[in-house]
Amino acid sequence: MAGHVCPPSVGYWLLNPFRKLLESPKKLLGPFISEGMIVLEPGPAMGFFTLPLARMVGPKGKVVAVEVQQKMLDVLEKRARKAGLRGRIDTRLAENDLGVSDLAGQVDFAAALHVVHEVPDQSAFFQDVFAALKPGGKLLIVEPKGHVTPEAFDKTLDKAKSAGFVPADLPGKIGRRSALLSKPA
Repeated sequence: MAGHVCPPSVGYWLLNPFRKLLESPKKLLGPFISEGMIVLEPGPAMGFFTLPLARMVGPKGKVVAVEVQQKMLDVLEKRARKAGLRGRIDTRLAENDLGVSDLAGQVDFAAALHVVHEVPDQSAFFQDVFAALKPGGKLLIVEPKGHVTPEAFDKTLDKAKSAGFVPADLPGKIGRRSALLSKPA
């Protein structure tokens, strides 16, 4: 599943509390998340978004965090335990695919945040996410403009549409390299 991936040393930097000033998890994801939801988060690194998502879905919800690096998952799990959220987070190590076939048609929302550009087979990635989502489920893609050109982002969206996704209305402005997509109901 992994092509070029963010090394664990950078994962610690991504947890910097000042990052919340630039990219607030609550502000970014809050409009899409309700208590009790099942949320898929591919590429969570050490959980910058994962822990806030776990708080948002509440005790009856679940966040499925799929990562290609065990070191990232180990730190995420430690942070989740310390925060009292471990029971809401299902961590999975991805190998050849996302490893979420058991979730077919169950996921309410997927958050692909700063990760799709690292996926070597984006078509397979989008097929896996599409299969996991419920009809009407949404996928939010946010890519870093420093790593992803507008042309590359357009190609990413074409691959998502080829997997069956359709554009959805994105509330507010998230960024130039972002899109909200939906699995048709």
